[in-house]
Formats: sequence, structure tokens, C-alpha cells
Amino acid sequence: AVTDTDETNLVASLFANILSPTTIKLARIRSKDYLLYQDTLKHAPYHLDVIINPEDEAVKAVERLLHIPGAVDVGEFADGRIKLVGVRLEKDCPVAGTRLAELQDKSSKKILVAAILRDEKLIIPSGEDQLQERDLIYFVSAEKELEEALQLFGKGAEPFKRVLLIGGGNLGLKLAKALERHPIHIKLIEKDPDRCKELVKALDKVVVLQGDGSDEDLLHEENVKDMDVFVTLTESEETNILASLLAKRMGANKTITRISKSSYLPLASAIGLEHVVSSRLAAVNTILQYVREGKVLSAMTLKGEEAETLEVIAPEASDIVGKPLKQIRFPRGALVVAIIRKEEVTIPSGESIILPQDRIIIFCTRHSIPWVEKALVVKLEHV
Repeated sequence: AVTDTDETNLVASLFANILSPTTIKLARIRSKDYLLYQDTLKHAPYHLDVIINPEDEAVKAVERLLHIPGAVDVGEFADGRIKLVGVRLEKDCPVAGTRLAELQDKSSKKILVAAILRDEKLIIPSGEDQLQERDLIYFVSAEKELEEALQLFGKGAEPFKRVLLIGGGNLGLKLAKALERHPIHIKLIEKDPDRCKELVKALDKVVVLQGDGSDEDLLHEENVKDMDVFVTLTESEETNILASLLAKRMGANKTITRISKSSYLPLASAIGLEHVVSSRLAAVNTILQYVREGKVLSAMTLKGEEAETLEVIAPEASDIVGKPLKQIRFPRGALVVAIIRKEEVTIPSGESIILPQDRIIIFCTRHSIPWVEKALVVKLEHV
């Protein structure tokens, strides 16, 4: 139950439990008043299996974008040990013009490019594909090797010391509290004077300002051009988009924009808004763990849900177990990008073999998902 109303979701879950007690029940809950009673909601009469709070996931997404230089999109798998990172290749990128088959020669670390977004088209590349300027590439790297991987794609350190947040709603407050843990200077602009008073009481290290975050005079007064990061988090996506565009025009170094409408997401990069967070997609990622076949541990959507990355447990009777990857007839659009066996993380090659109970990370386009799901389900004769 993922409507915009907590009460509707709770009532729907209650009826679902009455009609089908064994069905897995997920509910989107935003109100902090309800979230205080999560343990109660997981027992009678609701028996919620999963409580989805998209705002918490959106805060984590913003933090990941802040801490990984140059990243447009970031996914974490295997308890953070594997990163799936999207970066835009600029004109001075050292590997622009390089064939993927030659990419490994330029780094001592194992890096796998899982997808390329070029001219709004998603490409699942082969070794013969060539990286080009303005490509948005998604690569997989072990967390401990990420810094070197980013340098390979021309993304150096981007320390941030000054952050300006627009919007002091639930999401803005949660992000401000999370950022207070870091030694940075934070300002937050909120339009509602009463809400500003609440924010001042709730935040210790944040300068709260009352005003319109899309007001050019106010942004100029607050030296937006000197901000390392400008984040728009209001409930109005149109305000977020306009404020981010205005901040970019005024010289803000990096903007992060909250957008949830799926129809707006493909337009964001076209108008220069590379860094986008979506509470809606955060909820989708949680739901996918339960609606996909197989033992899915985590999931991440890409390019407006055109592709997914799934972290799953390899079942013993699967067709993808016990043979080199090069011998498996994967459909175009499905790619194993990492294998985790106990504490060992491997970025695989064609010679790699998946064993039963390995944690594997699979990148798959929408069209290849049915094949992936079928491959991850234990065959009936083995049950």
C-alpha cells in the first residue's frame, strides 16, 4: 500500500491481513507519529512485514551523492562493499575514446562498466564499445577501490564545506540533521515562518532562514555562488527544478534536485540537472525486493525504471550455477556484475563460476528481467 495517505495505507494493510494473513504486506508510512509505533504495526492487527519510509531512503541517496565526487547516481550492495556508480564523462576525461576491452589496461583495479546512457538510449556494452564524451556510464567497483576508479574517469576529490538546503519539510529536516554530524556549514531556507521556528528548535548547527528558495535576490544575498552544494527538497517539484536551474546560473558548484514525478525524470539531465533524488524511486527499490522472484536482498532502479540492479542469493538448482559465465546464454541486457562469496568480493570475468548460496549482483534491462527471475527460481523438481 503506497498511496500518499498513511491512513489509507494502514487501512488497506489491515484488510489485506484479514483477507490473506500469509500475504507479505508493505506500507508506505511518512508520519513520525506512526513511525514511533513501528513495532506495534508489525504485530496484530496490521501484521506489516515492511514499513517503507521513502524520505529516509532519499536522505541516504543525497548523502551518497555528496560523498562520492562526480557521481550522478549511486547504489550500494553487499552491505556497502560494492558500489554501482553513474558518472558523466566530461571532455577532459582521460578514458574518453577508449574501448572497454582496453579499459582494464589503464587501471590496476578491476572495474566493470555495466551500462552506458548515450543520447538518452541505454546501451549494454561489449568490449568493442568505445567510451565517448558526455556518456553517462554506470560502473561497478569494490568500495575499497572506488577512489582509483573515479580518478580513472576524471573525477577527483570534491570536498564540500558549505551546503544550502531549500525546503524545511520532513525530508529537509532529516537531511539537515544527518549533515549536522559532519564538519560543514549548513544553511536552510524555508518559506513558512511557523515551520522555521520548529526547525530552529530541532537543529543545533544549521542556520535557518525564512524566505523563498527560488528568490534570486535572496540567493544572491546568501552567496549561492560560493556554495559547494545546493539542494532543493520542497514538496513542489516545479519549485525544486526552477530553484536548481537558477542556482546553477548564479554559479552554484553542484545542485541536487528532489524530483518524484516519473515524467520529469528523463527531462532532468536534458536541462542540466544531473543530480536528482526521488522519494518515489526509493520506495520502488524497497518494493522490488519483495515482488521479484528469487531471494532478493536489495534492488536499485536506473533510468526511470528502464533497468534494475538486483542483489540475490544464487539457488542451488539454478541454471547459472556451477559453470563459467561465458557458457551461460544470458539474454542481451542481463549481466552479472559482482559475486560475493563469504567475505570475498569479485568483479567477474567470463571464467568466473557462481556457486550455490553466493550473493550475486545482476544488472538487467526491463526486457531481460523475466529471464533473470526464471533463472533465480528453484526448479520444482529440486524442491
